[in-house]
Amino acid sequence: MLHGKRVLLIVTGGIAAFKSLDLIRRLRERGASVRCVLTEAGAKFVTPLSLQALTEEKVYSDMFSLTDESEMGHIQLSRDADLLVVAPATANILARMAAGMADDLAATVLLATDKPVLAAPAMNVRMWTHAATVANVETLKKRGVTFVGPNEGAMACNEFGPGRMSEPLEIVAAIEALLTSEKPLAGRRALVTSGPTREALDPVRYISNHSSGKQGHAIAHALARLGADVTLVSGPVVVPDPAGVRVVRVDSADQMLAACLAAGAVDVAVCAAAVADWKAAKPATAKIKKKTGAQPPALELAPNPDILATLSKPGAKRPGLVVGFAAETEEVVANAIEKRTRKGCDWIVANDVSPAKGTFGGERNTVHLISAKGVEDWPTLAKEEVALRLAGRIALHFGQPPKAQAAE
Repeated sequence: MLHGKRVLLIVTGGIAAFKSLDLIRRLRERGASVRCVLTEAGAKFVTPLSLQALTEEKVYSDMFSLTDESEMGHIQLSRDADLLVVAPATANILARMAAGMADDLAATVLLATDKPVLAAPAMNVRMWTHAATVANVETLKKRGVTFVGPNEGAMACNEFGPGRMSEPLEIVAAIEALLTSEKPLAGRRALVTSGPTREALDPVRYISNHSSGKQGHAIAHALARLGADVTLVSGPVVVPDPAGVRVVRVDSADQMLAACLAAGAVDVAVCAAAVADWKAAKPATAKIKKKTGAQPPALELAPNPDILATLSKPGAKRPGLVVGFAAETEEVVANAIEKRTRKGCDWIVANDVSPAKGTFGGERNTVHLISAKGVEDWPTLAKEEVALRLAGRIALHFGQPPKAQAAE
């Protein structure tokens, strides 16, 4: 998707700079050429030699290079690129960008460019939430700078919160969205469910599962990148909302089904949520108290609505393509084949969620795509890559966008 595109990557001084090495590799895999500007602070974390080896291009650092600047190199660098990417984008470089400073090569290139700029912030949570950084980000957004991330999680400083630089594949996805004009799902409406559900036992306790929502959110983002109008119905998760997607937040399976039906007619529904099969038949209205010496209270369960089966029912309102997920711990493919028939959906994406696999909450997934044509075994991929593949298959299923079809 990035064949022939030219990216100028500005690597600044943050511990997340090590991710920029993988980002270069991912971009070149997709056909992009990459040049790097490395700041003095950035060189404390990655070396010019590493960047040069991966890009097969000269690395630029010196604002006062006699050879580069004899040809106004800082201007040429900004004009030769299709996109400037700042990764990591530290609090320092964001502040200098907002102030319009030109005190080193990186800041000067950013000030001199008329090309799109994408920033991937990376900093301590307190720095990210500081009023100065918040104001700088808002200023840059108003000027047209696009942001990807930051993510929430543990940091090198042993604190937890928003501030982690987005993963390389997330940045690649943002770059592709900015640089590619192909929108094979333009005019299509998509519904995606994601995350777990929580079924209340009382006002305090609930039944749930370990789903993180990472795979479902990645699918929603991938579909939106291909031009679809996406509604994401999400259970309780901590992953950030995907860009360009309408998000409806729910807790229970009943709420999720109601939100899916309220979304109206869609062309494709992807049911990636891990919906609880059962709920409390009669949830307590007050906290169930533990009494010394008493036996645990009996837990009476009732079945939850079957969202996938409901959406798969034949009729005028049925989506043109319904994709379910089968989270299994044994006989993964066999169980998924049976589930596709029983639910009535078109495709099933089956994966092994045994604890040893690390699928729930992890970054990678090994899936099998099951349809009426048979079983496709996909290799182990990052969840973003699984999402991109699935979105691509959905686009191929529909062929041309509706407007193009109507014009034939």
